[in-house]
Parts: sequence; structure tokens; C-alpha cells
Amino acid sequence: MKWQIKLTVPALNQLVMIKDTRLRESISRRIKALENDPEKQGKPLADELAGYRNVRAIGQRYRILYKTEAEQVVVVAIAVGNYQEDSKADVYALVKKLARLGLLTSAE
Repeated sequence: MKWQIKLTVPALNQLVMIKDTRLRESISRRIKALENDPEKQGKPLADELAGYRNVRAIGQRYRILYKTEAEQVVVVAIAVGNYQEDSKADVYALVKKLARLGLLTSAE
């Protein structure tokens, strides 16, 4: 069974801001791959991001953070970005901030 993919507004904006077309297309393909068994892909996150999972795209460089909503058969990609430890630009720091602000709703 294929899952439906929805992107949050921040995730969509982050994806659009990637200037390199090849990188953007590669990340988009990785997001699309979540249509098949997203609960078996990536790794579950803990602490403030419990309930979310992440997968890597383009080697170690980019992360796609997402959650599954089984009752709706939907995968919601919440963020796409670089992992930069101890940086405000880190994708995990960004998602924690968006969660605190209640901005993790999907763009229909």
C-alpha cells in the first residue's frame, strides 16, 4: 500500500530554497520513496522529537524529518535540511523550534 506524502509549509520552503536543481531533485526522490513502508525507513527520534523519524538524503549531508499518521495513511515531511551540530541552522534545532511554535501542520 502506498502512503500519501504531504509537506509542511516550512519543509516545502526549505526544499524550494535549495538552489542546486540536482540536489533538490535527489531530495524530492528520497521524500517520494517514503510512499513505500515509511515506518521501516529512517530511524525514530527521541526526547522533544519523539514520534518523528529521520532519513538521510545525499549521503550524510541532508536530513528529512517526518512522521507517519497511520489513521490517514499519510507521511508528513516536516523538514528538509543540513545537520550542523550545535548550530541554529541545524535541521533538528529548527524542527524543535517549529514544534514549540505549533507550526508543524501540513500544506494541503
